[in-house]
Amino acid sequence: MTSPISLITPGFPRHFARTRRFSLGVPDRFTVSPDGSRVLFVRTGSGTDPVGRLWLFEDGRERLLADPAVLGGTGDADDVPEEEKVRRERARVTTSGIVGYATDREARLAVFALGGALWAVRTDGEGTPWPIPTAGPAVDPRPSPDGSLVAYVSGGALRVVGTDGSGDRPLAEPEGPDVVYGLADHAAAESIGRTRGYWWSPDGDALLVTRVDHARVARWYLADPADPARPPRSVRYPAAGTANTEVTVHVLGLDGHRVPVRLPAEADAGRHPEGVWTDLRFEYVTAAGWDTHGPYVQVQTRDQRTVQLFGADPDTGATRPLDVLHDEAWVPLIPGVPLRTATGTSVVAQVRDDTCGVRVGGVASPPGLHVREVLGAAGERVYVAASEEPTESHVWVYDPVGDGDRGGFRRVSEAPGIHTAAVGGDTVVLDSRTGGERTVTVLRGGRPVGTIAVLAEEPLVTPRPVHLTLGVRELRSHLFVPSWFDAASGERLPVLLSPYGGPGLQLAVRAYGWTGAVAQWFAEQGFAVLVTDGRGTPGRGRAWEVAVRGDRLGPALDDQVDALHAAAERYPFLDLGRVAVRGWSYGGYLAIGAVLHRPDVFGAAVAGAAPTDRRLYDTHWEERFLGHPAVQPENYRRSSLVPYADRLSRPLLLIHGLADDNVVAAHTLRLSAALLAAGRPHSVLPLPGATHMVTQEEVVANQLGLEVDFLKRSLNP
Repeated sequence: MTSPISLITPGFPRHFARTRRFSLGVPDRFTVSPDGSRVLFVRTGSGTDPVGRLWLFEDGRERLLADPAVLGGTGDADDVPEEEKVRRERARVTTSGIVGYATDREARLAVFALGGALWAVRTDGEGTPWPIPTAGPAVDPRPSPDGSLVAYVSGGALRVVGTDGSGDRPLAEPEGPDVVYGLADHAAAESIGRTRGYWWSPDGDALLVTRVDHARVARWYLADPADPARPPRSVRYPAAGTANTEVTVHVLGLDGHRVPVRLPAEADAGRHPEGVWTDLRFEYVTAAGWDTHGPYVQVQTRDQRTVQLFGADPDTGATRPLDVLHDEAWVPLIPGVPLRTATGTSVVAQVRDDTCGVRVGGVASPPGLHVREVLGAAGERVYVAASEEPTESHVWVYDPVGDGDRGGFRRVSEAPGIHTAAVGGDTVVLDSRTGGERTVTVLRGGRPVGTIAVLAEEPLVTPRPVHLTLGVRELRSHLFVPSWFDAASGERLPVLLSPYGGPGLQLAVRAYGWTGAVAQWFAEQGFAVLVTDGRGTPGRGRAWEVAVRGDRLGPALDDQVDALHAAAERYPFLDLGRVAVRGWSYGGYLAIGAVLHRPDVFGAAVAGAAPTDRRLYDTHWEERFLGHPAVQPENYRRSSLVPYADRLSRPLLLIHGLADDNVVAAHTLRLSAALLAAGRPHSVLPLPGATHMVTQEEVVANQLGLEVDFLKRSLNP
């Protein structure tokens, strides 16, 4: 059957590409002043404008604080320092201009970098941004609590300068070419979630700073085959089983004094859980900060089964243990913890039975409330994003003097969907993705006082997911069918599975998002599209997450097959004789695994940026699930795809960005070489200049059409 709306859906891929997956125009990176009166945020000028600007919401209205066009630059990727390019890639930033900022304690001064230049602007009044001269390109600038100084990283050195441009000086300079102060290393930014490398003291007289030494980390070289005259880019990549970056923590005073924080080298062997592979060394700095109660550092062992929090004496560097958490699989790291309230009450992660929650002082979050992130504290109130049902995530508040209906915890957001928030004083900025829209509501005292505009473009197709719970494991799934399809016609539709299906991300949620629009577009091309979140995905409890330990592929693939068969029992128009699968990153890995291991089910696959050799991914992420490759090599062989290349008997299209420094192109090239050696035909689409997040408009716009053509040819030879 030909789609009746085929004349309008061809424009979708171009629209999808131009809007950067409909992310342009969406407000982000909210900061609420401690008194709750001002909200700062970043937003591009429209749904097709990629240049970020700094905005202020105050007294019910928005005001533009800083516009790169007025300041003389857009901050395009080619104009920013290499360290900033890496930071943006780790954070998956797809815009230019002002992509981030930092404020002083009262949020009256904001600073940001634009093309390596340092700028500042006052938020109280009609101030005009002014440039601050620096000794070199500025990366990750952050003002002192009183707003008189700005620290920044340049050339691996941590420097400080007055907001009037005076007194620029280094506080710490790299002792060699492999040393950097004040920035997060690869594993911290990519896999742990720690994106910062320094923190001001409350008095503004010192900073807590990480020193990152890459000397022992393997050096990889990423070349651009499309430009043979361009030298390869050198990166330090800690692949599974190899040496990690050496990260130490120091207190640097503005008066020049320097104190190393004396963290223990290893965890207590008597309390550390046993395992096939055990490594007690504290190799990961997972969190750090400096509040009114002093500096603190949280560290994790190499085998990830112990996490310990230490307080530090800024004068001597001596440390004292504050909290410790053990887990037989791995200790989960919840974004936003550790945290301390105004009076010093600690907020730490806690696993009880099957619930990964938090403990606020002596009060634990309720059983069955799976905490995804600690959003912040206002006084003694603590706000978290948490799930009772895996397809939704809501904002909850713990108030020790309130009357919350769950042991002091009360839900703030209402509509089904995915909600998060920023808080300050009595103000909550509620960022909500519900079934059909994205909204940002400013609440004060629990009541709406305004909204922040979302300028994102609407997709040319409207997602029409059918929310399903499938099979004995109650797999949360979405089914998309063409808007023009008549189920009573007797026609059967080919099925396209389009999962991510792995740790850290869900797609089958009750929320507005670009993935649903893409799934609906594929449906309009004549497919029934099934999206399923299987074992390993977040939000369904501890046992669900650790079910993939030792086998990254088997349980996840079984869940995709089970969901497919359960859906076909419910919807007879699903043609199980014509089933394909597509995905990116882990989803691409799952797609390749599907045609290698289950050709009885899957007739074709499209896989983008797939990690085919698990030994080539980073230490913290991969060893969490598979252990050390020298100790448990069977886990890596079982979970990798290259060893099974000779099994391919179905059409396979491999896509990979050649500039990808997260899942390097070697993954796809090694698999392709093994397929060729085994005499297995396949197709490879290289993307010159593309990283793990492909943003080139022409590439993104044409890629979707090429995928559809490949899938239709493969399923209808």
